[in-house]
Amino acid sequence: MRNKREILLVEPNYKNKYPPIGLMKIATYHRMLGDNVKFFKGDLKDLVLDELAKSCLVRLGKIDNKGDWQKSTAAVRNYIKTKNSNLFESIIYRNSRYKELVIKCLENFSSIYRKKNYEKFPKWDRVYVTTLFTFYWKITVETIHFAKHLVLDHDHIKIGGVLASLLHNEVELETGIKPHEGLLDHPGVLDPDIPEAKNMIIDNLPLDYSILEETNYVYPTGSAYFTFMTKGCTRKCAFCSVPILEPVYKPKIETFDKFAEIKRIYGEQQHLLLMDNNVLASPNFPQIIEEIKQMGFYKGATYIEPNQLDIAVKNLRNGLNDKAYIKRAHRLYHELLDRLKGDAQQNYYNVLDANSLIKFETTTKQGILRAYKLLKGVYEHHRKKNHQKRYVDFNQGTDARYVTDELMKLMSEIPIRPLRIAFDYWGIKDKYENAVRLAAKYGLTELSNYILYNFHDSPDDLYKRLEINVKLNAELGTKIFSFPMKYIPLFGEEAKGREFIGKKWNRKYIRAIQSILNVTKGIVAPGNQFFEKAFGKNLGEFYEILHMPEEYIVYRYFFEGNGFTKAWRNIYNSLTSEERLVAEEIIRSNNFREYEKKTDNPKIHALLKHYTIKKEKVGEIQLKDVQFKSMKRQFNNLVKNDISLNLTITYDFEAEVARKMHRADVQ
Repeated sequence: MRNKREILLVEPNYKNKYPPIGLMKIATYHRMLGDNVKFFKGDLKDLVLDELAKSCLVRLGKIDNKGDWQKSTAAVRNYIKTKNSNLFESIIYRNSRYKELVIKCLENFSSIYRKKNYEKFPKWDRVYVTTLFTFYWKITVETIHFAKHLVLDHDHIKIGGVLASLLHNEVELETGIKPHEGLLDHPGVLDPDIPEAKNMIIDNLPLDYSILEETNYVYPTGSAYFTFMTKGCTRKCAFCSVPILEPVYKPKIETFDKFAEIKRIYGEQQHLLLMDNNVLASPNFPQIIEEIKQMGFYKGATYIEPNQLDIAVKNLRNGLNDKAYIKRAHRLYHELLDRLKGDAQQNYYNVLDANSLIKFETTTKQGILRAYKLLKGVYEHHRKKNHQKRYVDFNQGTDARYVTDELMKLMSEIPIRPLRIAFDYWGIKDKYENAVRLAAKYGLTELSNYILYNFHDSPDDLYKRLEINVKLNAELGTKIFSFPMKYIPLFGEEAKGREFIGKKWNRKYIRAIQSILNVTKGIVAPGNQFFEKAFGKNLGEFYEILHMPEEYIVYRYFFEGNGFTKAWRNIYNSLTSEERLVAEEIIRSNNFREYEKKTDNPKIHALLKHYTIKKEKVGEIQLKDVQFKSMKRQFNNLVKNDISLNLTITYDFEAEVARKMHRADVQ
C-alpha cells in the first residue's frame, strides 16, 4: 500500500482577486489519492514558524505530559520568533519538574528559526507553487527559492500558472526548476507511475474550496462558484496570453456534474463566476445559457445562505480538511456569539467555554463536535436567512465582435451583473457601440468595460473610448463602469515589472492616469460630471491634466482651493512654444531631481517647482482635502458593497504603489 504523501500548496504573498483555481484542482487530485494536503498563502517564514511551534508543542508534551501545552501556543510561537525570555512565565508551569528541559527545548527551536537552519525546517514530499501575473516576478521567484528549503527533494517542486507558462525559460534559468507550461489537461501528468492517477485529468476535477479556509487572506470574490463553460479563445490578439495558455478552443466544457459536486460538499454558493475567455464564440452558447439556468441562475433568482456550521461539522466528521473546518467552525461560533444578547449570549458563551472554544489555540475537533450538539438549534434559529439576489459574471469579458441580437437576448435570460464588454482598441468602436445598444434593448443596463491602454493606442484613443461610455450612458440610461487596464508585455525583461511604457505614452502620462485611478480603485464611474472633472471636458483639458503635478491630480480640490493649481496653470499657459517643448520633455520623463540643471529658464524653473512637493506633506494634504476623502469613501463603498465592482479591482492602482513610485521620482 502506498504511503500518504505530505503535499504543500503555495500561493505567493501577492494581492489578488481570485482564489488559485489550479491549486484547488490539485488539492482535489491529491485528496483523491489519499494524500495529506496543506495550503498556504502569505510570508513563508510564518509557515515555518507555525510548523516549528507545532513540533515544539509536541516535544514539550513528551517532556512533561501533565501540562496543557496547547494553551501556550501563542507564547511558544512568539518565543521561537523573538527568543524573549520574558515569555517563559506564559509558557512554563511553575510546578513542573522539567523547567530546564522545557527551556532547552524552546531555545533549540528558536535557534533553528532565527539562524535559518534550513536543514531542520519542516519538509514536505511535494511542494506546488502557483504563479500569476508576470509583473509579480520578484515575489514569485523569492517564493520558489524559499520553497526549496521545505521539500525533501528539489525535483519535487512543481511550478505552474500564468507566469510559469509565459516565462518558463526565465523561471528555469533563475530557479533551476523547470516549470509546467499550460494546463494540466492530460491524464497522468503529475504521477504517471501511480495506477490510480494514470487516467485522472486534473483540469477536469472539481475545485477544493476547503483550502481557502486555511489562510487568513480574504479573496474579495466571496460566495461564488468558479468554473468554465468554454476554454481558450478563437482570437489571436497580440496583447493577450490566452492563445499561449489555452491554445485550443473548446466550445463546451462539462460543468454540470462538477457544479453539483461542489454544491454537495461545500454547500450552495451565491454567485456564478465564469472565467471563460471568449464564451460568445461558442456555437453551444444557447446550451450554455440553458445549463446556467438549470444551475439555479435564472433571471430573478435568489439565494438563501445554507447553514455554514452544518457544512463545517459535516466536513469535519468526514475528515475532509480538519485544519480548515476547525478554523471555520470556530469563526462561525464566534460570529454568532457577537450577535447574541443578554442571557442567550451568556448561555451560548458558557457552552463554548466548557468545550475550550473561546480561544482558537485551545479549539479542537472534538470540542467543536461536542458544542454542536448543544448549539446547533441556537445557530439555526439565529443565522441569517434573508433572500439575496444571485448574479452571473462572465468575468473575463465578452467579445463585442460576436454580439448579435439573438445572443444578447439569450444573455438577458440570466441574471448577468455586470455585463462585461471589452473595448481594447478604437478599431472595434462600431462593434462595441452595437453591443451596448443591444444590451440596453434587452434590459442589461449595468455594464463593465475593460479598456486596454499603453499598447498601440495613444492617450487620445483612451480618452475617446472613455468618452463614448459617458455619451452612451446619457443616451441609453445605462450605467457603464469603465476599467482602464494598463498593458504589460507578455515576454522578456519588460514582463517582470510594471514599468513598460508604450510607444505613444510616456512615464508622466502613465503616472497621471494611475493618479486619477488611485482615488477611485481603478473605476471610471458613470456620469458626465465625474468624467469631465477627472479627465477633462475635451482632449485639450485631458492633456493639461496629463501634464499636471501628480498631487494636483489626486488632491484636486485642495490645490484648486489654495490657488496652487491656478498658479501652475498660469505659468504653463504662459510658456512660449519653445519653452513648452523644453518643459514638457522634462515633465514627461517624470524625473524632477535637480531640475534646475536641466534648463536655465527661470519661468520653467517656476513651473517645475510645483512637481517637487515634499512627501511628508502628503498626509497633511489628505487631511485637509475634504472632497478627496469624500470621493475616496464613495469608491471604497462601491467596491465594498457591489460584487460587480469588487471583482474588477486591479491592484495596479493601489494608493501605496503610487506613493512608492512618487517617492522614487522626487528623492
